[in-house]
Amino acid sequence: MSPVRRRALLCAVALGALPLTGSVSGCRHGGPVDAGPAFYRALWLPSVGPTRYDPRQLTGKVVLVSFMATWCFPCLADQPSLTHLQETYGPQGFQVVAVGMDIDEGRVLGPFANHYAFPYPVLLSDERMRAGESAFGRIRALPSTVLLDRHGRAVAAWQGIEGQADVAKAIEKLLKAD
Repeated sequence: MSPVRRRALLCAVALGALPLTGSVSGCRHGGPVDAGPAFYRALWLPSVGPTRYDPRQLTGKVVLVSFMATWCFPCLADQPSLTHLQETYGPQGFQVVAVGMDIDEGRVLGPFANHYAFPYPVLLSDERMRAGESAFGRIRALPSTVLLDRHGRAVAAWQGIEGQADVAKAIEKLLKAD
């Protein structure tokens, strides 16, 4: 495993270790975790639901990746906030991407995404992602969220439902950067 990928696995998704301030605590040198295109590559997954998805369109956007499952009540409770964030910041270069961690190959997630018609893509995790073998590392709790800057670097992460105002501030800060 490359040093960059190891650092991404250890730091970016030690989800409790990344505050919403945009700095990475507990990681060498602090600052964003730059795993090259590894975070984007990890999101080359099939999508379900009505929102079209082309992973190439993530480049240059601030991306909020939400790991969720249909059986996870806090994940369901978080969906209206994600919808609001997408509708508010989407026109400014922001994208929510939900990654379903359900293990049923879309048999539940597909109808779920179709029924709720989220304004952001809903992706099916694969075995590698569920095993912790992607740049995001092992997802230890749901919901878990990683915020990527316009360069695809992990700048914040958290477990559970974070206050929408704090998330919005972090997004606004990243949208104004560069």
